[in-house]
Amino acid sequence: MNAWLSLSLAILAEVIATSALKASDSFSRLLPSVMVIAGYGVAFYCLSLALKNMSLGIAYAVWSGAGTALIALIGVVVYRQKLDVAAILGIGLIVAGVLVLNVFSKSAAH
Repeated sequence: MNAWLSLSLAILAEVIATSALKASDSFSRLLPSVMVIAGYGVAFYCLSLALKNMSLGIAYAVWSGAGTALIALIGVVVYRQKLDVAAILGIGLIVAGVLVLNVFSKSAAH
């Protein structure tokens, strides 16, 4: 499987798992709790596949940065959480960093 595809699946699974973590209510609700465990399992497996053909630093930076931005968006849309200007600016910088890594970095392959 392509490293970037594996990394994208890892990000998607991690975002689903983290969203379910809030819904699990401290693991007191069964279905969201199962989604957390399965989601993180899939996320780390897909991340391990990506690391076969991608440098650790780049993969982790993209994984954590994209995941952080997507979780913040889910917090706003699903959980009606508010972001102040500093939070929006910070998330924008994270997204910009991920874009710079994807578009300009030659360090992605190892």
